[in-house]
Amino acid sequence: MAFTVSRALIRWRWVIIACWAVVGYLAANKAPEVAQVLNVRGGTREPTEAGEAEQILRERFASPLNDFFAVTLQAPIPVDSAPASALLDSLIAKLGRQSYISSVISFRSTHDSTFITPDGRRTFILVALGAIQSDSVGKLVVPVRALVQEALAQTAVDTTRYRALVTGRSPLDLDVRTIVAADSRRGEIRLLPLTAGILLLAFGALVAAILPLVIGFLAIWVTLAIVVILANYTPMSVFVLNMTTMLGLGVGIDYSLLIVTRFREELNRGLRRHQAAARALSTAGVAVLTSGMTVVVGFAALLLTPLVETQSVGIGGLVVVAVAVALSTTLLPALLAVLGRQIDRPRWLARRLTWYHAPTAWERWARSLSRNPLRALTVAGTVIAILSAPVFWIRIGLPSRNWWPKATEAGQGVEALDRMGVANIILPVRIVVEVPPGQTAISAATLRGLRALSDSMKADSRVAQVKSIVDLTPHTSILEYSVLYGDMADARARYGGFLDAYLSRDQRVALLDVVLRDTTSLTSSMDVSRHARALARHPPKQLAGARILVGGYTAASLDLQDVLLHRFPTLVVLILACTAVMLALVFRSVLVPIKAVVMNTLSVSATFGLIVLVFQRGLGASLFGLDGPTAAIFVVVPVLVFAVVFGLSMDYEVFLLARVKESFDKTGKNDKATEEGLSATASVITSAALIMLLVFGVFAFARVLAMQFLGFGLAVAVLLDATIIRMVLVPSIMHLAGEWNWWPGFRRQKPRVEPPAGGPATRSS
Repeated sequence: MAFTVSRALIRWRWVIIACWAVVGYLAANKAPEVAQVLNVRGGTREPTEAGEAEQILRERFASPLNDFFAVTLQAPIPVDSAPASALLDSLIAKLGRQSYISSVISFRSTHDSTFITPDGRRTFILVALGAIQSDSVGKLVVPVRALVQEALAQTAVDTTRYRALVTGRSPLDLDVRTIVAADSRRGEIRLLPLTAGILLLAFGALVAAILPLVIGFLAIWVTLAIVVILANYTPMSVFVLNMTTMLGLGVGIDYSLLIVTRFREELNRGLRRHQAAARALSTAGVAVLTSGMTVVVGFAALLLTPLVETQSVGIGGLVVVAVAVALSTTLLPALLAVLGRQIDRPRWLARRLTWYHAPTAWERWARSLSRNPLRALTVAGTVIAILSAPVFWIRIGLPSRNWWPKATEAGQGVEALDRMGVANIILPVRIVVEVPPGQTAISAATLRGLRALSDSMKADSRVAQVKSIVDLTPHTSILEYSVLYGDMADARARYGGFLDAYLSRDQRVALLDVVLRDTTSLTSSMDVSRHARALARHPPKQLAGARILVGGYTAASLDLQDVLLHRFPTLVVLILACTAVMLALVFRSVLVPIKAVVMNTLSVSATFGLIVLVFQRGLGASLFGLDGPTAAIFVVVPVLVFAVVFGLSMDYEVFLLARVKESFDKTGKNDKATEEGLSATASVITSAALIMLLVFGVFAFARVLAMQFLGFGLAVAVLLDATIIRMVLVPSIMHLAGEWNWWPGFRRQKPRVEPPAGGPATRSS
């Protein structure tokens, strides 16, 4: 059946080529739009405590400081003297006149020393935005930056000595998206000559080397075009951009490499180009389909996670693998049938590079493994165990450093705030207190409860200050606050902007912003959020009937982490079970899927161990441009690495096992089949792995830490998988297991008894 379908596809080769040409043209025009439609902030689709707190702030406060920008200003002279003072006033006036800005808070309006450094030359302005949706806030970053630059230009100050930067969550998100898109383009440019060189070395022919590149890049463009369309119906995370580039090139080239190699083998056996293409499609093409099905299991499982980031990668992974498989099993065989022997051009180059893809070295390696499989298993198993050991010290959380890219305006703005000692003011821990109906947050009893809650948070050495309606001015008693709020008209006249941000319109909800010390990292701030929630569960007696929610950036990250880790065991079991069942059906074996699952699990565990060693512990972190250990691993990383690595590892498993099974079906001898399968596929697997290593490795040097985590993890996993796992452990186990590898799909037939002399001759089975 496979050969019949293959011949039909080859017969319609020109139609297939024309169809893909049209698809490629449309995709090339649509794909560039992808950077504008991707979501940076992500989040979960499930209700969370931080999400509920954010909704209350957005809906019930007159001027919520829920989404705000911080504009930092650095001057060569004190900012309260001319001309710096004129520039500051111009900035405040320009920003205050915008309809989308609800309030502008600075040391001019608050007289708070937090807003200005002791030498008076650095200050910052908080710009509260009236936009409701976070996506709308992101669209305001560019206009606000334009206003800031306009103020600098109109004030006629020396812009080389004055510096104004716009930062905050949304500016950081926008700059991250911009950098991710730039890194993706830069990665493609860097990878093109590197992958072309490896393919040229592997094939020894220029034409043959170009074909996998065509398939890989076309898979990327088509996938990105589909992502642009899907983004109209579901949020798509910025993670998809780099992941699509990595997977499209890696998987597309892997599959193409296998089919082109098999096509050349069939040509060398004397088949005509149409027959060779059909034969390659019915053998290697079937292996590609099988591999593709096992790879998509991991991505399909990601659709069951509640996070936009992981679901987006699941969708993107499904699309890119499906497109790569479709291209490899339709367009590629069609092109091969058209080119025939022309893929070996130029022939002089092929003759010079025959040493690389000659099987003699791999044949010797395969024979040596068959002689000492137990020793090879012991040595390789020990190496994997040592590499896996650090995984027991893994800490999940937001990294303590290198989280925001420094080569951006928003990142430099964070550094400016850090030099002022207020970097954490843009990411406070936010405690929302809602009193029962019929009560108000400005009653004397509630104010005492808010003061007790505020004092409890201030007692934490990691807390710098608390901003709330009971922390307006230092050394103010609850009695004085009661008198102040007894006349709300007077209170609003004196503190109107502040009250609009920290007290709801109906006066039933109060907000406490817990600002952490600059020595407190994002990793530690998650612990502060946990501490705040512990206090909320056991509040002061004056707040016994109140509803207390903890939100903010780190609390939201904590919610996402808890939700995702809760689903992770189910995800692991689902991927393992589905992969095992699929392999059992394809290879009609019990031991093969069990072995494959165990080997892939070892590969993933060793990868996690190295991620912990390099990033969390900082061993060699400087090689990737990091200035120290991250202290924690972002929760999305282990989930994505497990799902993606488990799927990609099956590529090489299927490539190897398909060839071993083909040889075993012919000879019935397990050891011989294992040797032949290993020697025939080792060159393809190592070449494909080298390309994958480059593809993923380039992104290990990206400027966004999350992408570095993923790029490094995937590169290491491929390296381990294609060397220690597939070239040593798998063949060693297959030699030791013997014919049990193929039970129950294969049963040795008993030799038939020879008939008496003179009887008809019968050959034994």
